Amino acid sequence: MSVKNILIAGVGGQGTVLTAKVLSRLLIRKGYDIKVSEIHGMSQRGGSVVTQVRYGEKVFSPIIAPATADVILAFEKLEAVRALPYLKEGGAVIVNEREINPMPVVMGKAKYPADLESFLNCCGAEAYIFDAYIQAVAAGNPKCLNMVMLGAWAKKAGFDPEECLAVIEENVPPKFLEVNKKGFMRGYDVF
Repeated sequence: MSVKNILIAGVGGQGTVLTAKVLSRLLIRKGYDIKVSEIHGMSQRGGSVVTQVRYGEKVFSPIIAPATADVILAFEKLEAVRALPYLKEGGAVIVNEREINPMPVVMGKAKYPADLESFLNCCGAEAYIFDAYIQAVAAGNPKCLNMVMLGAWAKKAGFDPEECLAVIEENVPPKFLEVNKKGFMRGYDVF
């Protein structure tokens, strides 16, 4: 099998690192060689967080080169657009449609870019844009948005939900387990 590349993009506090951990453990369980790389911007201040996950029969580097990502899993629209240079031709973007204002917008120094959804729909990729936040709220906690996004990816990638739920059980504290499982299934059932 050729190496597959998944770029997870979000902002600090959205759970991109936990998502990569669960995803990586799922892929290891499936017998793949994996490599993971995390890039933290000003994550504690709501800045960009990007995690790169590569998997296949044999993976030599954790870094995704530009124009080689099979999937961008974006927890926020602007982060999806920022990650587009990494997407390969014919790749897919799975995007949470909610906006989180970056610091320059919060400070009044810039405006949040208009019409990003149209841009994403016209970028040449398969674009799956949905309100993951509302799905997380419906599951019981907005903080399970990351599992909603993981569920949407798992459905598009053809992974068995029961296998994914088993990995979630192994990696999420018991106190938060049920809401994260519900969030995963809400994301899995979106598309």
